[in-house]
Amino acid sequence: MTVVRIGTRGSELARAQTGMIARELEKRGAQTELVIIATEGDRSTAPLASLGGAGVFVAALREALLDGRVDVAVHSLKDLPTAPAPGLAIGAVPKRVDARDALCARDGLTLETLPEGARVGTGSPRRVAQLRARRPDLEIVDLRGNVDTRLGTVASGELDAVVLAVAGLDRLGRLEVVTDFLDINPWPTAPGQGALAVEVRAGEEKLVAALDHKTSRVTAEAERRTLALLEAGCSAPVGAHAVIDDGLLFLSARVYGPDGHITSSHALYVSDSKDPATELAERVSAELFDQGAADLIGATA
Repeated sequence: MTVVRIGTRGSELARAQTGMIARELEKRGAQTELVIIATEGDRSTAPLASLGGAGVFVAALREALLDGRVDVAVHSLKDLPTAPAPGLAIGAVPKRVDARDALCARDGLTLETLPEGARVGTGSPRRVAQLRARRPDLEIVDLRGNVDTRLGTVASGELDAVVLAVAGLDRLGRLEVVTDFLDINPWPTAPGQGALAVEVRAGEEKLVAALDHKTSRVTAEAERRTLALLEAGCSAPVGAHAVIDDGLLFLSARVYGPDGHITSSHALYVSDSKDPATELAERVSAELFDQGAADLIGATA
């Protein structure tokens, strides 16, 4: 039997996510092998925005795919650049999990009960903008590192709280550290957050096609295409959330700036469009541009 070599970053979360994909492929009769690939984002401690955004976590995995060292690469979808990668394809978007962010704070504190001047860590420009909008009195500290490293800054007293993705904590079995789940409507998260992307060489999509979850792919594509149309990178202060309810695709996106934010929300029936994700993303992005999105994104670049 041919072994399917699956490329992954070396972090505990990346290996947990890749292990989930490996087990799903094995259920379908494949034999798998995990191959650890070091990325620039893992090696550097510089702020994420200065490295060029979350795309630094995927370049080395894509190189390994293209040169044949691995057959499949597993990414957090929110880390993937929105531009197509020549020679590669997203063969599957498995069923998405919780897309929310969560506050993990000392003493069970919530975002509202954090004391004035509390130190909160995050490496995300979007989360920085959201925190400043909701609690301008907080001290925001740039933070990199894996989940345990970030949580350790709270346990040690260095920080009062950190903001992390619920999906990652769930996949690591660490939801007990959450002190406040941040509702998706006032706090939209990164396009594609909560979803995984299973990437393969173009033409080899059948290798992982059985793992694809249509609803998750459509909603994530609507969010990511909005980001692409806004010409904003993975680290831009843009939040988006899409959901399909009774055949109706809803999409809402928000762009943050130094002095506030703008929002657009639209919906359409999936059955009424040949490409509902793109059509809806075009409507939302056009309205955001009309409201001045280009100036906001430029001001925070």
